[in-house]
This record gives sequence, C-alpha cells and structure tokens, in this order.
Amino acid sequence: MFINYITLMLINLVAGLFLLAGYVYFGMDGANKKLWIPGFGMTGAIALVTGLHMTFTWPVTGVFNIAYGETSVLFGILFLTASLALAFGWDLLTVAIYGFFAGLAAIVIGARILNLGLTRQPLLSGIGFILTGLGGVCAAPTLYFKTNRAWRLLGAIVLVAAALIFAFTGYMAYWGHLGNYSDWKPLPMRSP
Repeated sequence: MFINYITLMLINLVAGLFLLAGYVYFGMDGANKKLWIPGFGMTGAIALVTGLHMTFTWPVTGVFNIAYGETSVLFGILFLTASLALAFGWDLLTVAIYGFFAGLAAIVIGARILNLGLTRQPLLSGIGFILTGLGGVCAAPTLYFKTNRAWRLLGAIVLVAAALIFAFTGYMAYWGHLGNYSDWKPLPMRSP
C-alpha cells in the first residue's frame, strides 16, 4: 500500500481555482489587488512543493505522478509568480502567457485521461483538467478584455465549474483515504 497526498493537492487546487475565479471577476479592476496576494501565495507554495516532490519521487502508482505532480508544479509556479507580480506591481502578461502553455498541458492531460479511462471517474477528472486548462489558455485574452464583464464572468464560471469538480473528487478521496489507510503503519512501526 502506498501513501499519497493527492487529496491535499486537489483541495489546494480547489482553493486556488476559487481564488482565481474571484480575482477574474472581482479583482482585476479592483482598487485593492494586494488582497489576493496571500491566497495566491499560499496556494502556489503548497502546489509547487507537493508537485515537485511528486515529480521527483513518484510516490503514487504509474502515470498519476505525471498528471497530478507536473501540473501541480505548473499551477504552483503560476500562483506564486502571480502573487509576486501583484505584490510588486508587475504586469501579469508574461504570467498569462506561461498560463497558456500550462493550460494546454492540462487540456492534453484531461483528454488523455478520458481517452485511457484513467482515475476512478475518468469523465469527471478529464473534464476537470480540461476546464482548468481552459482557464490557463484564456488568461491572456482575459487580461486583454479585462473591461468586458461578460467575458470575465464566463471565465469565472469555467474556473468555478473546474473547482467544483475537483472539490467533489478531493473530498470523496479524503473520505476514501481515511477508511483505506486507517490501519496503515509506517515501516518502522510494523511488527515482524
């Protein structure tokens, strides 16, 4: 039996997607952009650290290290950089361009999850990855059309939909993990 922290990564993703949806709809033209810095920073730090660990150590079976670990690294660096950009008053365009390519990766992974039937709920997981990827792909156009409230509302809806999918997946995974791992002990605590 292996231990994983995909649950932590999923709920962190949910928090980040909800924060981003809020920023897209309420914060882009708001007077207090610094309001978003702590949330983006926390989300980015957790995603980057867990994603790097998963990418380098492969703690879970098979391709899930790629799908969740590598996308978490991309998500994490985007959120950390966005928090720094907001803190220092930097333009978000290059962050949005990076988001485009990270978003494309998420869309490809979502399509492949659907194609291969990966995860316990491939349709839900695939759509979640695809919607999250669309958020990244549309980041630069959203910056360009930031005065268009309808475009920003559409973007926020897509991000919230992705967040709800991953929230369902993540909270159900917590439910399952608590039952599945209730008797698990680390190697040093196991009796011979």
